[in-house]
Amino acid sequence: MSLADKIFIDMCKDILENGTSTEGEKVRPHWEDGTPAYTVKKFGVVNRYDLSKEFPILTLRKTALKSATDEMLWIWQKKSNNINDLHSHIWDEWADEDGSIGKAYGYQMGVKHRYKEGMMDQVDRVIYDLKNNPFSRRIMTNLYVHQDLHEMNLYPCAYSMTFNVTQEKGEGMLILNAVLNQRSQDVLTANNWNVVQYAVLVHMLAQVCGMKAGELVHVIADAHIYDRHIPIVEELIKREPREAPVFRINPDIHDFYEFTRNDVTVENYSAGPQIEIPVAI
Repeated sequence: MSLADKIFIDMCKDILENGTSTEGEKVRPHWEDGTPAYTVKKFGVVNRYDLSKEFPILTLRKTALKSATDEMLWIWQKKSNNINDLHSHIWDEWADEDGSIGKAYGYQMGVKHRYKEGMMDQVDRVIYDLKNNPFSRRIMTNLYVHQDLHEMNLYPCAYSMTFNVTQEKGEGMLILNAVLNQRSQDVLTANNWNVVQYAVLVHMLAQVCGMKAGELVHVIADAHIYDRHIPIVEELIKREPREAPVFRINPDIHDFYEFTRNDVTVENYSAGPQIEIPVAI
């Protein structure tokens, strides 16, 4: 059984059995017909994925690896806030007539600041420190910039990554671990999408910095299942999990800015059928 499936099933059962409902409260999200989108939620969900043992992609239903990677690279590599630089349409709802989502996500990654007697953005600073000061406890990024929130078409959900390097006794290669902090998550729609994205990111950064991928720890402050998603989730977690696929990354890439969505693949990936999912906006 895929460990990612077990983690997902256990998380969903916990939310449905032990979560609290927002029904009747004043909520921002709504359905396309204007009805308020209520949730059942759990506070402070923490999931751990050992990337050295398995790539955490769901087999209960298919997660589109290349599309998820493309969005991650849109933010981390292209540092873009324009949907015209994306191959998918997942951000269309929040873009203006020019395709911009405002001063969000990739925009924040590209803002330069003074560091080490020069100017760097957040991504270049992470890579610099991983290569030159790997045991620093200060290697992190932040997208939740308060002075720019009013110019963001959507506040960042997955807003922070903290990187931490370890070394096992007798091992030559360092191990790259990371914590992904998320203020809010639509579990059915986005959970595995985000896990896959940041698992790929850890693998990519580990490779270009001469390390091995270690643990990805996913911390979700508000993990929720929308009311109209509950029967879908209940059906999904009854499915029989399959074996985890084998993750491959192009070994010839040693510059983070040379990666493309086509440089990652999963072999022997078998997943259950897709499901129609209404999206709260």
